Amino acid sequence: MKVFIEEQRFTQTWLLVVMGFSLLVPIYVIINEYLNENSEMTTNEFIGTIGGIILVTAIIFIFKLTTRIDEKGIHYKFFPFHWSFKIITWSEISMAFVRNYDPIGEYGGWGFKGGWSKSKGKALNVSGDVGIQLELKNGKKLLIGSQKENEAKSVLETYKSKIHSL
Repeated sequence: MKVFIEEQRFTQTWLLVVMGFSLLVPIYVIINEYLNENSEMTTNEFIGTIGGIILVTAIIFIFKLTTRIDEKGIHYKFFPFHWSFKIITWSEISMAFVRNYDPIGEYGGWGFKGGWSKSKGKALNVSGDVGIQLELKNGKKLLIGSQKENEAKSVLETYKSKIHSL
């Protein structure tokens, strides 16, 4: 039995840089207000506001996409949207393959996306432009982003007889 497991988070360098710079302006404004002689801001309000800004910005780092492919099918969980794994059994899949895609052009970016058009289906992706494309027997499509292109291809090859035999 061959098993594929992948966990991904939003940890791209460009994202960290953009988020870091986006924190500078509001923190600068709050610090200026707090240090202003006429400020009515208390120390608790200052600390709470700065902490709140940092917390709201840091929420993106709790997001985690987990993918598992095994003899039962393809399992995925995009925390915090999914608290437990969703499973698509091999009997529900008409086609499964790894492909390159345009995250912005096809789905409007990264994350839990509905696609720009119904024909593309949904996407769960964190980074990059490679994903596991699923076409289901009910006509729906789902793309699950992957950073492990070769491993994903290999495991799908292992289980392709389960798709065609059902």
